Amino acid sequence: MRWSIFRYVLIFICLEGGGNAAFAQSLNKGKISKHEKLQEKYQSRWNRLVPRYNKFQFAGGMGLFSLGVGWDYGKKKQWETDIFLGYLPKFDGKEHHITITLKENYIPWKLRIKNSRWVGEPFTVSLYINKIFGEEFWTRDPDKYPDKYYNVATNLRFNIAFGQRLRFDLKPKLLTDHITLFYEVGTNDLYIISYFTNKYLHLTDIFSLSLGIKFQFL
Repeated sequence: MRWSIFRYVLIFICLEGGGNAAFAQSLNKGKISKHEKLQEKYQSRWNRLVPRYNKFQFAGGMGLFSLGVGWDYGKKKQWETDIFLGYLPKFDGKEHHITITLKENYIPWKLRIKNSRWVGEPFTVSLYINKIFGEEFWTRDPDKYPDKYYNVATNLRFNIAFGQRLRFDLKPKLLTDHITLFYEVGTNDLYIISYFTNKYLHLTDIFSLSLGIKFQFL
């Protein structure tokens, strides 16, 4: 408190004496600059929470169709975190279902095609957790089944997938910086367990194909 009073008195003396106005302004400028830096810091943290892209995916153990948002980060934007909301129609079941997925992607290489706006991403790997909602699926065995009849939950799946991508940079940039097309081949924990416990299954039986498109924000 004493230091604050002393500083304002010093500014007043400098202003009254004339010739030292620049000194007083420099003190105020330092105070404003500190406030601006703090404001920029909070704004930067908030901006990190804003999704960087949208994705639309077909199949992939996340529902027939899934729509998601995500964030990319790392020195070369080689990491991605996605959150998807999926829809699974009735088909042979009694009702449709909603799914939610948390997905982590790693893209180690990006190769630009010479003198073009195309960028290839020759290898991607993804790990994700998917949960499906509905009475037909559960975490623990219902009472109608013997104890430990199912060794794994039927409403929660752990997945792994591998894929490739092809990106196209837009010029001029409108609402989207670039568009990426991708495919993935994946499986989940239940399929892997079934493969090792069922001699009639082949490796190709436990993998499935999914397709998707990504819209990167400006």
